[in-house]
Amino acid sequence: MHCDRLPYGFYWDLIRPLVQLHRVEPVPFVSAFAYDTFTARYAYAHHADFIRLDALARWGGLYADIDTLFLGPLPERCWNAPAVIGREADVTEASGRVRRSLSNALVMSAPGGEFVEAWRERTELAFDGSWSEHSCLLAQAIADELPATVHVEPQRSFHAFEPTVAGLRRLMVEPPGDLEGIFSVHLMAHLWWEERRLDFLDLHADMIDECWVREAEATYAVAARPFLPRHGEF
Repeated sequence: MHCDRLPYGFYWDLIRPLVQLHRVEPVPFVSAFAYDTFTARYAYAHHADFIRLDALARWGGLYADIDTLFLGPLPERCWNAPAVIGREADVTEASGRVRRSLSNALVMSAPGGEFVEAWRERTELAFDGSWSEHSCLLAQAIADELPATVHVEPQRSFHAFEPTVAGLRRLMVEPPGDLEGIFSVHLMAHLWWEERRLDFLDLHADMIDECWVREAEATYAVAARPFLPRHGEF
């Protein structure tokens, strides 16, 4: 686990013996960027955008955002590819232009992989402080230019639930439908984690505890329930 601040809490204490920590520093380029007040709250995600590519280029392996829930093993085609990334919902810009996008919430690569090396090399040039330009949209552009260097999974594999009110309700409120072909779920926690963030859900992190996961019938709760410690194992 790559981090610059040590996690804490009951569940961290449970998992800590199984985790190898790698301490990282904030990215100077991101720290120096002139953010507006709102976007500055999410600058941590931009630091992670750079750090994940550096880690993959150096060590290879599988990177997943911390708000990822795996529903089952990834297929062999992913482990056999030089790099893997998943399609996400198209991005609609303020101008109305619709652009295809690949999500950087889950990325796989061999060490020194050409795809992540090219992506990292161009990240600073593409960076404009937005959520997607240097990350998901740039990944799409590089995949188009270097198709032999990366395998693109269909949207259902990693990002079946779109970052919309309807998509988040299907994930966090409504009972599960057909989950066949979904290998991992990105929870998009930044869209609903804070209590004051109500533009997507009337649900926030303080409402989600072990009891909620054990009893709620929402897709996320049902899918996450098997990973909870059994009673008496604490």
